[in-house]
Amino acid sequence: MILIADGGSTKVDWILLDKDGSQVFKTRTEGLNPEILSADILKIRIRANEEISSYKDKVTEVYFYGAGCGTKKLTSLLKSIFESFFKNAKIVVKEDTFAAVYAVTTKPGIVCILGTGSNSCYFDGKNVDVRVPSLGYILMDEASGNYFGKKLIRDYYYNKMPKSIAALFETQFDLDADVIKRNIYKEENPNVYLAHFAEFIFKNDRTPYFNKVLRKGLKDFFKNRVLPYVESSHVPVHFVGSIAFFSQDIINEVANYHLIEIGKVIRRPIDGLIEYHREKIKSEKV
Repeated sequence: MILIADGGSTKVDWILLDKDGSQVFKTRTEGLNPEILSADILKIRIRANEEISSYKDKVTEVYFYGAGCGTKKLTSLLKSIFESFFKNAKIVVKEDTFAAVYAVTTKPGIVCILGTGSNSCYFDGKNVDVRVPSLGYILMDEASGNYFGKKLIRDYYYNKMPKSIAALFETQFDLDADVIKRNIYKEENPNVYLAHFAEFIFKNDRTPYFNKVLRKGLKDFFKNRVLPYVESSHVPVHFVGSIAFFSQDIINEVANYHLIEIGKVIRRPIDGLIEYHREKIKSEKV
């Protein structure tokens, strides 16, 4: 049996396929980002899922594509945790950019992730090339959920948010300074905490202020994560993630300005991953 996971900082979608590629179950756990979570928390979150635990000894292959798996050290950490849990399985851990690529294309293109965090890579049809490693939510992550969350909080506190929008913001979130600081500096998953503020943009009517915030973030993302790829002038640029899915109008606007072709924009890559691995199962049987 093959267990496939699309892992973000907020959540992980899991699919178990049998030897013929048929779905056994689909489930979800909390995020498993080794960049921001301790080994103990990672173990607890995996073991907490009853469906995964009940099949752990029957699984023969695990393919985990996750946020925070961009370095050898962090990949090895997560792989060792999986090896101790799935004792009869071959374990493959790759960065989430691989999941994004497999979900949207088999041809050359640039593939971008805009979710809780952000990233990009170039796919030449065979190999995934991440030319600039992601340094996470503090230093990078342009146009991500946590990027927009930070922007909203700053604008609110600096009185740069329109008063009517600020009043609505106050009704939907606890904006007490001590609460915000505790969640950012003392609680686990600060990037996820910040990202949940970004929902405010997409759950309310799109205003000129929201468009301005999105446009600035996406311009920064294109500048730092798309345009440095010289291939962007002649291959499509694909997007994966909730932020991308709900910002397609601004993405197209910024792309048109730079004469860049936009390819697929999908919210969740897990369905594309399933088809990718089903094709692998078929090819291995031939």
